[in-house]
Amino acid sequence: MDEIKAVKEQIRKDVAKVINGFTEKQRLAKTGQIEKKLFDFANFLESRIVLLYVEGENEVRTRNILKRSLNINKILVLPAFESGRFKTAIFKVDHLEKDLQPGPRGMAQPNPDRCKLIPVQKVDIAIIPGLAFDEKGGRIGSGKGYYDRFIPELPPTTRKVALAFEEQIIPQVPTESHDKHVDIIITDKRIIYKI
Repeated sequence: MDEIKAVKEQIRKDVAKVINGFTEKQRLAKTGQIEKKLFDFANFLESRIVLLYVEGENEVRTRNILKRSLNINKILVLPAFESGRFKTAIFKVDHLEKDLQPGPRGMAQPNPDRCKLIPVQKVDIAIIPGLAFDEKGGRIGSGKGYYDRFIPELPPTTRKVALAFEEQIIPQVPTESHDKHVDIIITDKRIIYKI
């Protein structure tokens, strides 16, 4: 168990090193290619209620994706994490500037006083963050376990999609029993359907 944790931590460091090596121009170009694929993706286009995320360090940037989603009248929901209890609730966000506040993961999240709570069963497509993935949908997140606890709450019919730079795809993610997979990964080069 500790061995798997150590391997995952090394993968996080290796991926961070690669991503930090991108120039800003490279990162913007790669992010733009991922965004284009997402907005051409049938599952995304057909969905009404879209769960997205505010990116953390070394994750695909989502600020423009969030804005574009609102502009095409998607019902945008974002997770709010409760520190200590590892609980996640999702809220409808209408105004990115007004509706977000700092969260326990160090990223902005919905302010429950301003946003409407949405039942997780209503989500049509869930865009899940991560630091590394394999072609079987294996995922390495930040290591806190918020999403591994949250993913099983999503309905089986909800598509779980990751956004990743091609450099975040590794041959095999070491998995533990609590680790959860994604169905599809959209990179700057391709769309990977779980094998």
